[in-house]
Amino acid sequence: MPRPNSIIPRLALAIGTSLALLIQLSAHAALTISSTRVIQPSDRQSTSIVVANPSQRPYAAQAWINTEADDNTTAVPLIASPALFRIDPAGEQTVQLNRLPNNLPQDRESVFYFNLQEIPQADDKPTNTLTIALRTRIKVFYRPTQLKGRPQDHLQDLAWSVQTLEGKPHLVVDNPSPYYFTFNQLTLRSAKGSEKIDGRKMAIPMGRQTYPLKTSTVQDGLKVDFTTINDYGGLTPELSRPVERP
Repeated sequence: MPRPNSIIPRLALAIGTSLALLIQLSAHAALTISSTRVIQPSDRQSTSIVVANPSQRPYAAQAWINTEADDNTTAVPLIASPALFRIDPAGEQTVQLNRLPNNLPQDRESVFYFNLQEIPQADDKPTNTLTIALRTRIKVFYRPTQLKGRPQDHLQDLAWSVQTLEGKPHLVVDNPSPYYFTFNQLTLRSAKGSEKIDGRKMAIPMGRQTYPLKTSTVQDGLKVDFTTINDYGGLTPELSRPVERP
């Protein structure tokens, strides 16, 4: 005869398995955005984003703009309109990003984020589906009109080095240009091998960005291979640049 204390875990497992079979978890975004990034020139009153609903159910959506730190209390120079809307199946909604008075730097880009929060509509039919309302974020680059040329023309100006910070090796990039750079691929290479680096942190304009390394690299002949994402969401040609070391 099974012991009472052995029945409880098996019963809990059976209940959990049954619930898992009954509940279908939907964790993919239903709404799509027309671009992966937005460039907002400082002399343009507004830019637009098209939100589409390719699904077979209606959705409400909330749109807003905030900071890179996902801070909704800091004032931002753009406002999304409409901020709340409904999209029917196969429908679209144009969202305007309207410029507000601001005192942002005019010698470099500033970055903000457009947020789109899905709000699924209630279904009259009973269902065992658990739907997760997802939020999508894309970068919005506020670009002063006095900045001339293309951002990718400044990629050769990035200065790379390996430095020890707080006792650990880091790849360091100094960006003298007025543009942000988002890395799609970032690899440190040496005669002994290579290390792919998490390059989600952007190279900031007229500033420094650091990337922790898994291994210590003190040998000569270091170089970094990288591609970046351009204004249209495409990739720039791969570049290979020398890396200085202490």
